[in-house]
Amino acid sequence: MTEITDVFFDLDHTLWDFDRNSGLTFKKIFQEQKINLDLDDFLKVYEPINLEYWRLYRDEKIEKEELRYKRLKTTFDKLNYTIEDDLIDVISEDYINYLPLFNHLLDGTIELLEYLKTKYRLHIITNGFEEVQKIKLEKSQINDYFQVVVTSESVGVKKPNPKVFEFALKEAKVSAEKAIMVGDSLEADVLGALAVGISPIHLFKDTPSSDERIISVQSLLDIKQYL
Repeated sequence: MTEITDVFFDLDHTLWDFDRNSGLTFKKIFQEQKINLDLDDFLKVYEPINLEYWRLYRDEKIEKEELRYKRLKTTFDKLNYTIEDDLIDVISEDYINYLPLFNHLLDGTIELLEYLKTKYRLHIITNGFEEVQKIKLEKSQINDYFQVVVTSESVGVKKPNPKVFEFALKEAKVSAEKAIMVGDSLEADVLGALAVGISPIHLFKDTPSSDERIISVQSLLDIKQYL
């Protein structure tokens, strides 16, 4: 790691506590729209459905508008909750608008960024929507840590497509051999980085990778022992 000069981070589920902030967003929307559903029951069904639709979106199989609508429609249908399409559209729009208002970070985020900022140049590569990712960074007060912020929408393709990582390297003016990618998604962040020669650190939730090319950590602060 002595030759490393730049560290790229994913944002959602890696630094920004997506699950917690998303839950608070739905709580606000359910109260406003008088959705008569238990929030925990909703989230238990919604979260895996959301991940699956994100996979489809990442693989270019659905468009952004379809993702936003279908993840909600599928969840309400599975819960046998009758709701009009017009209201789903309202919830979808409110969700995007409200989500950046909640800005909890994963444990250790600030401590890690403070530790790294004097040793490396820090950047973001995210598949999240352009209009909300930069607001998240600003509202959670971590924007100033990063020199380059690359969203998949600005590139036109999504991680793990090599073009996203190549674009980020070019923007940061660094070679792949001198960069690290930190992310929670084994496919999008870790394997995507490996494909272009960037060394990855996998922030895993349940099971670490057995691939010897991959550093696996279960908490952000564990990264300090490697960088």
